[in-house]
Parts: sequence; C-alpha cells; structure tokens
Amino acid sequence: MSKSRKDLKGRVLRKGESQRKGDKRYIYQYTDPSGKRHVVYANDLMELREKEKELVRNQLDGLESYCSGKTTLNYAFDRYISTKYDLKEHTRVNYKYMYDHYVRDTFGKRIISEIKYSDVRFFYYSLLNEKGLQPNTLDNIHTVLHPTFQMAVRDDVIRNNPASGVMAEIKKKDGKNKGVRHALTLEQQRAFLNYIAESPVYCHWLPLFTALFGTGCRIGEMIGLRWEDLDYENKTISINHAAIYRVMENGKSEFHISTPKTEAGVRIIPMMEAVEKAFRSEYEAQKESGFNVQVVDGMSGFIFCNKDGILHKPSVINHAIKRIYEAYNAEEIIKAKRESRRPVLIPHFSCHHIRHTFCTRFCENETNLKVIQSIMGHANIETTMDIYAEATDTKKREAMQALERNSDIF
Repeated sequence: MSKSRKDLKGRVLRKGESQRKGDKRYIYQYTDPSGKRHVVYANDLMELREKEKELVRNQLDGLESYCSGKTTLNYAFDRYISTKYDLKEHTRVNYKYMYDHYVRDTFGKRIISEIKYSDVRFFYYSLLNEKGLQPNTLDNIHTVLHPTFQMAVRDDVIRNNPASGVMAEIKKKDGKNKGVRHALTLEQQRAFLNYIAESPVYCHWLPLFTALFGTGCRIGEMIGLRWEDLDYENKTISINHAAIYRVMENGKSEFHISTPKTEAGVRIIPMMEAVEKAFRSEYEAQKESGFNVQVVDGMSGFIFCNKDGILHKPSVINHAIKRIYEAYNAEEIIKAKRESRRPVLIPHFSCHHIRHTFCTRFCENETNLKVIQSIMGHANIETTMDIYAEATDTKKREAMQALERNSDIF
C-alpha cells in the first residue's frame, strides 16, 4: 500500500494537497470541467481547506444553475467537453480552440435556456458576414455547439436544441456547394506536376506531390508515412497513423502521432508505378542529403522531410504549392500570349484539394463506390457519393460538349 502524504507537522493530506518545503506554503491542485489545471495556495492547512470548501460550493452552485437552465452556454460547453473521454487529443484541442476563439467571449455568455433558434441563426450569419468566416469553418463551430445543446436537452435543462436545422438552412440558402473544395482538372494537374518536374527550383518537391496526387492520402497521413509502411513486393502502402501538427494546451505547436479517427482510416492503398518511382527517387536523393532524424512519439524513419531531416509542416507544404502555381501561372501567361492561345492557369489550391482531385480522378474511372470509399478511407459512404456525383456531372457536361462538336444539330 502507498503511504499517505503528510505535511511537515505530520498531518495527513488529502488528494491534491501538498506542502512546499521552501516557504512551507500549502497547495491544492485540481482540474476544472474544461480540463484546465488550477492551483490554490494558502499559508496554513485550515485556510487551504476553507478554500477547497468554497470551490466545492461554487461547483455545486454551477451545477444547480445548469440544472435550472440559468447557467451560460459556456458552462454547458465546458461540461460537455469534460465528458468526451474518447476524443483524440488533437480533436479536443481543436474543439476548444474553435469554441474559445469564436464563441466564449460573445455568444457563449448567453443564458442557455434563453437561446432560441433565431439567436443561433443570427449568430452564425454574423460569423459569416461580419467575421468573414468560410462555411467550412462555420460547420466546425456547429459541430461543437450542436452536441452541447443536445446534451442540455438530454439533461432536461432545455426542451429543444436551438441549433438543430440551422446549418441545413444556411447551406440551402447559400448554395450546397459554397465552400466545397473543387478538384483540379486533369489539364491543371498535369501542368502543375510537369512544371515541378522541369523546374530546377522546385523539382525536389516532385516525389511528395506525386505521392499525394497518386494516393489521395490526407496530408497528415503522408507526412507520417515511413519507409517501413511501403511494401514494394506487393506494391502496397499501409496507412495506419498520421503525423498531426497541432497546438498544445500550453499554446505551443508540435508534431504528434495520431491513429485514424475511424476504422475506415486504417487501410491498404495499392501503389501506382509512378508513386513507387517517386518513393525510390526520394530514397536515392536522401542517400546523399540525409534521412529523417526526427522522432515523434517513438516513431522515426519518416519518408518526407526537409534538408535538416525534420518533418514538413502542412503550412510549409501549402506555401510551397502557392509559390509553385504562382510561378507557373506567371510564365504560362507570357507563353500563351506568345503562342496566341488561351493560358492553362492553375487556381488556388491546398493539400486537401489534392486529395479531392485524386478522388475525382478515381470516380471518373471507377463505378464501384465501395472500392473508392475503401481507398479513400471515408467513414461515411455519403462523402464518397458527393464527390462521385460531382465527378460524373463534369463527365456528363464533357460528353455533351463532345456530342455537340460532332453532331449535325444546328
């Protein structure tokens, strides 16, 4: 059995209590419902115990206010997030960041029982129109608020969820595809990769972008990919984790290894010949420049890294994409003018657009949705179906345009 902790006078201390040897002050440490650590100080043990009682009274008062519906949305959210023990740590940090950044100091101060459907709707539109948020960001906020209200409904604190149906109405009014990441065309995709391959400045990025365009991996999955995840004999790639660069509780950002959110995220991807060539090319290049030296949560041997052997941050890769397509577009405009043709310009896109582009190309060449879902690691078949519908709509337009060119209809 473990011994009871005692103070310098031999008195038994309770859980969370301690006494410093230097100034002999007493300390009580506890974690609030939002997961934040707090420390209470006192000059003697009796004073510390009184402060502990006050904390308990405050917690009971907060619970009583919550049960009567007179507490704030902030209290409800803190209570909700404290119950989500199954959340991935980076997901928990993201949820808290979104709430603290956009809700806590404004809408979060509202009394939960007084919030109506129209209040939530007005708040969402203010974020869109006044704060300039993108629909995807607003959807993330809704992902946090809706279950917070739903927990209050199940606790009989409020009768109805005021956030129910708000996002559906906004999406319907603003257009279903507003904020949707559209895929690059095949012509744009080829132009981007060919430009990198021929550029003495950007050619070192070719293996990474070839692998992204040829696998449809999420950027965290590609950053976290290790040499041991490649099976050249069977020509497959094992996706079983991701390297996530996230903000920690202390405000600092660093890499961590995360397992996929769902079972669908763990998958085997067949390795295209071009992708295998890219991996082998990267390996040969690193024989001279040096291999990965960074260890993340016990893992090492990562495939893609910078000249110092450190993993690429997603923001660095996205910035590289921007530099490359801007340089390409500037040259393409001049070249097209000289050749008296329309330029093939590359629009703004990010790493996730590449994943969307891969899925679109896949949908253009495969009709079995379950196969596409498996390769992409989509937990929900509706995600696959949405991209498939968009891809086939494009194909239908192309087919009609081809028919128009080759028909005798006036």
